[in-house]
Amino acid sequence: MLESLLSVIGQVFQPFNLLIVLLGTFVGIFVGAMPGLSSIMGLSLMLPLTLRFEGTTGILMLLGVFCGAIYGGSITAILVKTPGTANSAATVLDGYPLTQRGEAARALGISTFSSTFGGLFSAVMLLWTAPLLSKVALSFTSPEYFSLAIFGLSMVTSLSSKNVAKGLISAVFGLMLGTVGMDALTGVKRFTFGSTYLLGGIAMVPVLIGLYAFAQGLANVEAAGEEHKHAGVKLKHTFPRLSDLRRTLPTMLRSSVIGTVVGAIPGTGGDIASWLAYNEARRWDKHPEEFGTGRIEGVAAPEAANNAVSGGALIPLLTLGIPGDAGTAVMLGALMMQGIVPGPLLFTSEQQKVYTIIVGLFVANLCMGLLGFCGIRLFSKIGDISNRYLTPIVFVFCIVGTFALNNSVNDIFLMLVIGVLAFFLIKLGFPMPPVILGLILGDTLEKNLQRSLMVSKGSFSIFFTRPISLCLLLVAFASVFLPALLRLAKARRKEGGADA
Repeated sequence: MLESLLSVIGQVFQPFNLLIVLLGTFVGIFVGAMPGLSSIMGLSLMLPLTLRFEGTTGILMLLGVFCGAIYGGSITAILVKTPGTANSAATVLDGYPLTQRGEAARALGISTFSSTFGGLFSAVMLLWTAPLLSKVALSFTSPEYFSLAIFGLSMVTSLSSKNVAKGLISAVFGLMLGTVGMDALTGVKRFTFGSTYLLGGIAMVPVLIGLYAFAQGLANVEAAGEEHKHAGVKLKHTFPRLSDLRRTLPTMLRSSVIGTVVGAIPGTGGDIASWLAYNEARRWDKHPEEFGTGRIEGVAAPEAANNAVSGGALIPLLTLGIPGDAGTAVMLGALMMQGIVPGPLLFTSEQQKVYTIIVGLFVANLCMGLLGFCGIRLFSKIGDISNRYLTPIVFVFCIVGTFALNNSVNDIFLMLVIGVLAFFLIKLGFPMPPVILGLILGDTLEKNLQRSLMVSKGSFSIFFTRPISLCLLLVAFASVFLPALLRLAKARRKEGGADA
């Protein structure tokens, strides 16, 4: 293990790879700081470019985008009360009051340091826990993998939308997209409509770009009148004072633990982690009534937590092949397109690539801290860029990136159709993460269902007689129906109290 780790460190720290990570982190911070963009859009747009690199260099760039986008959202949250990403919504509560008091540099310094601290903490946890979990998961067979895919789908659909029914419909739509093409077992053509282009199935990259980039670009066109302007703050001495670091260290440590644990639970995300960490920081503070008026702990807590999610979310991704959130869903697609299949066997068959990802996460967080402290004045001006200039650039990247993958015009048509459809689905309140997860996990679901039924001679009892498979199915069932049952019970209690 030590030899593999040292070999990977030498590879990742090659000048070209460091430059690629730095570039990816810069793009991530830019995307995260723009209220009109999102981290998933950044990952989707950069995906075609990363496939041009050899080895794991492309994955290193995506890790930089992933980490940088999470942090970038805090910049506009603090300066203009507009979080660049949902992960930074809690940062607004104390970050913007600090800016109003003329302490924007102090808030940004704490945010940058906390983000770096949380990201590095989660990378250490990933290095420590992922190999242990993978050893347990080596006992998985086809029934367990089928149940695991059901579990992943159910967790994401129930937590990615306030409306569970719409989340489930989105997941089914993704599964339907995954059935297009030729059946691997029987060779039967399914939903190809006579098109040779669809024989190989729905291409991943056009769908990703359509769902997360082109659809968001259409949303920006619709909201063309909304502009965000800075308050004209001057930033000096952005590195935090030693007294501030001592004061916020317990908060950063506690929030990093929360973020890592929440990130490791499939279906959660940085927004949940940041709010949990903020509430815990307020609960443990001696003066909770001061939160919301400009407490630096109120900035440190959500930022440490949402960046710790990055490493936590990679734990189930690498060990089980289940994405922790929408960002890691894109990472899963990217890994599979690079020939890296996440799962228990990854740590035995592709150990060096796993350590490359883990070390790359370390480096991405270090680059994020470096760029944050050195370039905060530049990044603070990003929010001044008008969407009327930015949106056409996004559309160009969508079309060029989609075409560059296979030099296929059909890919562009697919991306446009998916993008327009996603735009209307989003307006109707349907979440998009279940769609892409349905597409990605659908193959695992179908193949392991077929293998399990072949082993059991057509009997579905195989999924309920194996303990791990049964537990995963029960948890999946509970995650889908428990929220609805709790709401029903709460409504009945209210009715009972009103009658009394």
